[in-house]
Amino acid sequence: MSRLVVVSNRVSMPTERGAKAGGLAVALAEAMTPGSLWFGWSGKRGATSSDQATVIDHGGLTYATVDLSESDYRRFYVGFSNGSLWPLLHYRTGLLDFKRDDYEGYLTVNDLFADRLVPLLRPDDTIWIHDYQLLTMADALRRRGVKNRIGFFLHIPFVPPAVLHVLPSAAVLVRALAAADLVGFQTHGDRMNFLESVASCMDVHPDDNHSFTHNGHRTETIVAPIGIDADGFARTARRAAGMAETKRLIESLVGRALAIGVDRLDYTKGLPQRFDAFGQLLHRHPEHLRRISLLQIAARSREDVDRYQSLRRELDRKAGDINGAYSDFDWTPLRYMTRTVNRNTIAGFYRLARIALVTPLRDGMNLVAKEFIAAQDSSDPGVLVLSRFAGAAEEMTEALIVNPYDADAVADAMHAALIMPLEERKARHAALLAKVRRTTAASFCRDFLARLKAIEIDA
Repeated sequence: MSRLVVVSNRVSMPTERGAKAGGLAVALAEAMTPGSLWFGWSGKRGATSSDQATVIDHGGLTYATVDLSESDYRRFYVGFSNGSLWPLLHYRTGLLDFKRDDYEGYLTVNDLFADRLVPLLRPDDTIWIHDYQLLTMADALRRRGVKNRIGFFLHIPFVPPAVLHVLPSAAVLVRALAAADLVGFQTHGDRMNFLESVASCMDVHPDDNHSFTHNGHRTETIVAPIGIDADGFARTARRAAGMAETKRLIESLVGRALAIGVDRLDYTKGLPQRFDAFGQLLHRHPEHLRRISLLQIAARSREDVDRYQSLRRELDRKAGDINGAYSDFDWTPLRYMTRTVNRNTIAGFYRLARIALVTPLRDGMNLVAKEFIAAQDSSDPGVLVLSRFAGAAEEMTEALIVNPYDADAVADAMHAALIMPLEERKARHAALLAKVRRTTAASFCRDFLARLKAIEIDA
């Protein structure tokens, strides 16, 4: 039986599991069967990058990590991955900061990963590479003679050719992705954009199965939406409802409705627009004054990047403006916090909420939408207000779908959620919960790996 080798920018070490684990770690737990290998960056930076991987075995799994030099980290991660690819693939071309040296650093680290992984590989390993930081790694492995099955999954959006070609190195990245045997996406739209980019960059057109052949190598594609363990998260939410933090939140609300947003502090999440929409709700629908509070949890991220510091200052100002205009001596309409909150605690908060605001300007999937639905009490569920630009909107059509750029429309959706009859809330929730249960973390891993392992490869 072939071994699964997962490759990602960061490796989730055993000490990081549980309530603090990231979304990728939670999803891949379903795929990491005993004997699997997880390879990637350790998160450590030093004077030089590792000349070999550090390998540890724990709980039947093998973890192999490499350290990066400060220079490699700056060019690969801060520079090209987050200064060029992240804004580009979220349609924010005005924020793209391309530097050729950063691009070359990106290629260098992808090659470094390949060099350090090759000695660890077995002939029958199945390799699964994840996300935008490693777009060229499949090609790097092929150039080193690796003939194993290689799958790649992009967790964030893929843009159409007209947007992609803003990046000077776009064609190189598309050709590198074509070295994989299977390339996966969250939505049908993302896959279509990729195949159109293949046609644009490589003059190769897909067949009826959304596959293509270039230089004798066939690349297949798949749409495999990532999900959650809905029933497991529901159990977590029910337990969390009795936790001290949840009880404190209930007491502080004094019977008021709770709207909640949970995001990383990132310009793709539409947080300034969300704050504006909440302000519009209070302005356009004064009947909700003193009857609702918005809790926005926005965990700080990438604090060494100027535009994230600027975003935080903007949100501080907007929160102050809203609270200054509408708060009373015993009511603060907007509660805004930037520290990380335990996932179990958040599950309890979701269960309390009448509204979840999931309104990114662009997102690959956004599992907050699915977690909120799973956490609800089906006898009195809350309402999901969901951006049309989140990948989740392709599946979760019973949510209140909004354009996050239209503050008035988002405010009206919040108003509709607050006055929505119980029977309509229950019907929407039941339909959404059925979908969340159908597309899970387990089905994501199962569907992708089954398709990858079915691909015939040259001996």
